[in-house]
Amino acid sequence: MNVRVETEETLDVESSNAARFRLGAFRLLGSWRLAGIGIPFIILFIVLSVWSGPFLSTTNLINILDQQAATLAIAAAGTLVLVAGGLDLSVGAIYGLTTVVSGNLAEHHSPWIAIGVTLLVGLGVGLVNGAIVAFLKINPLIATLAMSFVIGGVALKVSGGNLIVLSQNSGFYKFANAEFWSIPSAVWIVFVFVVILALLLSRTTFGRYVVASGGNAEAARLAGVRVNQIRIITYALSGLAAGLGGVIDTSRLLSAQANSGGSGLTFLVLAGIVVGGTSIAGGEGSVPRTAIGVLFIALIYNGMYLLNFNVLYQQIVLGVILLAAVGLDVWARKRRG
Repeated sequence: MNVRVETEETLDVESSNAARFRLGAFRLLGSWRLAGIGIPFIILFIVLSVWSGPFLSTTNLINILDQQAATLAIAAAGTLVLVAGGLDLSVGAIYGLTTVVSGNLAEHHSPWIAIGVTLLVGLGVGLVNGAIVAFLKINPLIATLAMSFVIGGVALKVSGGNLIVLSQNSGFYKFANAEFWSIPSAVWIVFVFVVILALLLSRTTFGRYVVASGGNAEAARLAGVRVNQIRIITYALSGLAAGLGGVIDTSRLLSAQANSGGSGLTFLVLAGIVVGGTSIAGGEGSVPRTAIGVLFIALIYNGMYLLNFNVLYQQIVLGVILLAAVGLDVWARKRRG
């Protein structure tokens, strides 16, 4: 009897030690991923500051943040989708749809009606994406890719294939262009949105369920996590973020076009998420790292523009960085396995 008790106690201790070891390993991996994007970001920032005089100007740095506001919002929400084990390739199309929806509404209604309805449109499309993936069990890559064509067609119908141009005197213009401490409101809005999503993923029960759903969906289900609902919510947030991005850029530019987002925006968003260290296999990711990843790519583009590099090289460099980020993720998973 005593032997049995000692054995059970030993097993409990070993199990506890193993759990602590796994937790420590995940924390170490998270720190490694943060350093993996943080250090190159700092190095690139320093190099560009030395090589390009205009780079370090306040105007240029604020312009980078302003231009990347929509991408940051969409990538932050896309991080939750990827961590939960999903993938959303329709964000570019949702962005295009919401730009023309907000542009049309802003022409004939108050700015707040245009903003509110547009956000609901993005949220609704995201819910549809999530339901298709969760309940019809269609591969998320295929489901969201197919939806991007459907959404793109609807956007063309809404806009009639025309460019929508708004007046600068419109109150809608102030949504993204009002300045606080010389920083455009678009930057402040996205900053708050990104912080909320970061806290949602890292500090809440919902965030733990998101990680569990992507790490091991079957184990999460057995533990009582409603994986389908969790994934649907992440897709809904992704659609909402694309809608927010569409509203912001329409307000910024005072113009909207159905094909303004498309695959180019989707690729940039996905690249920022992966370069930021979020695992393509799900179960691991960080919104702050995604933000750094998006800004890292933005610095590359901005630096090459200021240094008069050919646009072709921008695409090549970004492709190489993305391949390296995915390769590191695969390597890290093999090491853990």
